[in-house]
Amino acid sequence: MQVAIVLYPGVTALDAVGPYEVLRLMPDTELRFVGHSPGPLMTDAGILTLGVTHTFAETPAPDLVLVPGSERGTQAAMADPVLRQWLVDTHRTARWTTSVCSGALILGAAGLLEGLDATTHWLVQDALPHFGARSCPAERVVHQGRIVTAAGVSAGIDLALWLAGEIHGQEVAEAIQLTIEYDPRPPFDAGHPSKASESVTAMARAGFMER
Repeated sequence: MQVAIVLYPGVTALDAVGPYEVLRLMPDTELRFVGHSPGPLMTDAGILTLGVTHTFAETPAPDLVLVPGSERGTQAAMADPVLRQWLVDTHRTARWTTSVCSGALILGAAGLLEGLDATTHWLVQDALPHFGARSCPAERVVHQGRIVTAAGVSAGIDLALWLAGEIHGQEVAEAIQLTIEYDPRPPFDAGHPSKASESVTAMARAGFMER
């Protein structure tokens, strides 16, 4: 199975690397980081780089496509005609077309979410209806046929484990989960707007907007 994780300037690192750490452990899997040209791309914080290994043109028919989101690069990616057309073309034959966080908006911009349930980061859930999608803010992972969307950032790990289970079965997915010791026990319980206080939500919203 060929897995293509899309990279673009300003991508959120964990959106891509979280799923990578799961999907790379699937049996018989070739994983590519795809973009316009091979080489390093700066992630959203302007400190860490990730590397494109293959171009879009070199990856015309992956089995699984994953589009990560970004704090500051989503709109540019949505407006990228090469990326949008590549997503349309690859979706015709891909077994799965997926997104993490605001990557769902990039799928939407490519016309792939029309009439579907979808989720994304809580801050941009209200953008989904603009692409004909039905927002599912309470869901962490939403699967609609061959399209699967995940909520913000860390939800990409849940998405990837779900995919591993669908592709190779629950036991393989559980073995991967154990290998990466994914047994989250957060010290706080404010990981979704439904759980966070008004002051915490306001702080998170203000911090995001200032970046």
